[in-house]
Amino acid sequence: MSTASQNNDNQEIDLSIISKSISNFGRFFLKVIIDMILFVKKKFIILISIVVLGIFLGIIADVKNKQFENEIIVSPNIGGVDYLYSKVNLLTSKLKEGDTLFLSSLGIKNVKKIIAIKIKPISDIYGFVNNSTSAASAQNTQNFEMIKLLAEDTSITKVIEDELTGKNFPLHSISITTNSKINRTEIIDPILNYLNADEYYNEVLKITENNVRFELAKNEKQIVQIDSVITKLIVNLGKSKGNNLVYSSENDQLNPMFQLKNDLIKTVGNQKIQLIKLNLIIKDVVVTLNRYISDGANGKLKFILPLLFVGLFLFLSITIRFFKNYKIIK
Repeated sequence: MSTASQNNDNQEIDLSIISKSISNFGRFFLKVIIDMILFVKKKFIILISIVVLGIFLGIIADVKNKQFENEIIVSPNIGGVDYLYSKVNLLTSKLKEGDTLFLSSLGIKNVKKIIAIKIKPISDIYGFVNNSTSAASAQNTQNFEMIKLLAEDTSITKVIEDELTGKNFPLHSISITTNSKINRTEIIDPILNYLNADEYYNEVLKITENNVRFELAKNEKQIVQIDSVITKLIVNLGKSKGNNLVYSSENDQLNPMFQLKNDLIKTVGNQKIQLIKLNLIIKDVVVTLNRYISDGANGKLKFILPLLFVGLFLFLSITIRFFKNYKIIK
């Protein structure tokens, strides 16, 4: 009985301590809230002034620190991917060095507008391993085998993001970050002219274009010849319907002719598209100008600075008050 009574007493003591602790915490919390209200009331004018100052400075900073992204999507020709990356990396290096003389010599106006120049591949793994043209089937197989080989020791995501794989994608993005809006002629066109000014690659490009034009003319001529042969076979087929043996022989010749003609038509179509691209070493596909960058703190300083200033003021006020109380206690 005495043991049970002692346990009950201990439980009552524990509950009493807990209840007292909760009560003390409640009073402390209430005191903190009251102190904060009194502090805000006492420093109201100062706090409002700090908020207004923060908004004002934030608006000025947002206006002055605006950033715009300008993107050039390009397609390198005649194996000029490494050439493209080396040229863009040189531009990036010169920009970091502050070599405005070099950049201006390329015809770039308002060099000080440029904040950064970057290049990256546009991931298109499906197009890389699954080109729909018949002429590219052998290359498709090689690309697929390369992806499989690289993916054996790592994940497919890492393979796609790898620089070696990325450089084999057909399209690449050149990103130019500026501190104000630009037009195409002051920055974009001079950079594209610089990328396409190499004498060696231009000579190779000219020879490649002539070769494609020669193959195109030859294929178009073959299509006309095949049409002529098909026409003759159809005429003979009409005359020979009574003779089953001849009919079957003529029919067997027609199918390969139609298949060859279809393949040539696809090849001619691809060659015509290729000629559109072959006028430049680095062909610009799409140019997008002046996309406002709202990532991070860009455009948000009018909200961030007031909160930062108020937080700093409160921190300093609490610190000063703490040291004053510490001296009194001491």
